Amino acid sequence: MRHVIALDVGGTGMKAALVAADGTVLHREQRPTGRERGPDAVVADVVDFAAELYATGERRFGEPPRAAGVVVPGLVDVAAGVAVFAANLNWRDVPLRRLLSERLTGSRPAPFPVALGHDLKAGGLAEGRIGAGRGQDRFLFVALGTGIAAAIGIDGRIEAGAHGGAGEIGHIVVRPDGPRCGCGRDGCLEIVASAAAVSRDWARASGNPTADAADAARAVDAGDPRAIRVWQDAVEALADGLVIAHTLLDPRLIVLGGGLAESGETLLAPLRTAVRDRLTFQHPPEIIPAALGDAAGHLGAGLLAWDLLTTESMEEKP
Repeated sequence: MRHVIALDVGGTGMKAALVAADGTVLHREQRPTGRERGPDAVVADVVDFAAELYATGERRFGEPPRAAGVVVPGLVDVAAGVAVFAANLNWRDVPLRRLLSERLTGSRPAPFPVALGHDLKAGGLAEGRIGAGRGQDRFLFVALGTGIAAAIGIDGRIEAGAHGGAGEIGHIVVRPDGPRCGCGRDGCLEIVASAAAVSRDWARASGNPTADAADAARAVDAGDPRAIRVWQDAVEALADGLVIAHTLLDPRLIVLGGGLAESGETLLAPLRTAVRDRLTFQHPPEIIPAALGDAAGHLGAGLLAWDLLTTESMEEKP
């Protein structure tokens, strides 16, 4: 059974799978990242986890994996195979592709193929090919979590940009007089409309310091006027950001994932209305929830691995 290693390294956990060429998940596994033990320990655990997955594939399916796809947060130099910076892992300039390839190559004569990618862009790739955006030539995948970022889907691939930074819509300024963002500017989209922003504002409005965005959504459904104000402020800001992105990119489809999108129509219904009310000449996009949930990252990693094998095979042809 031909298969590849797919590994999604997050700030708190690692999700992995062995994936067949048709996208079937043959084996699934996860474990904590253990970032409290320091960046070097996390790197070692990632490499060890990949080696264990390699052994599992060889034992269970009668042949070793053909390649590995690994996706990580932060800034990633895909061409060089380097995790440039990841704040939540305290990584700087980690040559992860080389480390993984060396470990997985073993005694074989040729280097083991490893694709390194960005977790959100890989999630967008998976949503575009096998998830909510399947069959769409132009789509925007937007993750609404602690921050806000997007993956720009074009004909089955994700546009990285000249420096790997395409899709950082969380740092569009939508409220110039708003709170200071971690990037250093005031009123960025993610500081006023992310799940973290809704959690902050609802904790303040409700007087409950432990309240979060999910609590806010439940309060909205229950008709709490304080929650409705917090929610509407976030929806209005998110609509402003999405309309800017839509005007620039003209996607047919906007796919929303991440924690805030888990509220379903509590978010989607007013957001569709707010976006539509802001459009003038633009063709209205369809706005739908993501389909793959937290599996999108490692499924995208598997797609990167299969894409790498396809590319290498084409390059070997005379």
